[in-house]
Amino acid sequence: MILAALESEFLNPSGKYAKIFYTGIGKINAARATTQIIFEENTDLILNVGTAGCFLQESLGKVFGVCEVLERDMITEPLAPRGTVPFSDQPSIYKSDFGTARCATGDSFVTSNEEWLIDNAVTLVDMELFAVAKVANHFGIEWKSIKLASDLSNSSAHFDWLRNLKSSTQRISAMIEDAVSKCN
Repeated sequence: MILAALESEFLNPSGKYAKIFYTGIGKINAARATTQIIFEENTDLILNVGTAGCFLQESLGKVFGVCEVLERDMITEPLAPRGTVPFSDQPSIYKSDFGTARCATGDSFVTSNEEWLIDNAVTLVDMELFAVAKVANHFGIEWKSIKLASDLSNSSAHFDWLRNLKSSTQRISAMIEDAVSKCN
């Protein structure tokens, strides 16, 4: 099953991968939609695809497989370190055996590479993957993710994302079949 936040991230999906489920933006929308889709569809793999911010110019426009995802906006210090839910035994990082990128998910648009992101070796930032991975993990379903670095996470990220969306959709759409074959 293929999940994405927005329909605008894809152009003309066709063939056996034409059925893409859209969650909407943010962790709550992603968690709700992922849970609903798990109950309604018979799947043993969730492939999350979409755009993400990056921090290095040379990463811009590249497609990454994500091997780890963490939550960047769970900030409850001093009760627990950033990215960790206090008084919880659930993982604070979800891992996949696919890709090399480390993604940090949060319900905000990142406009700078802050120290916490650097200290945690974050490659990409998005707004849904942690929720998708957490729900998939809860139900014992494998997850994988492909993200296209569509913008530099800086003060012009929102302009860059909008400007690069069309080329991003073409690249993401072209990568779906290849990614699914690598996932199996």
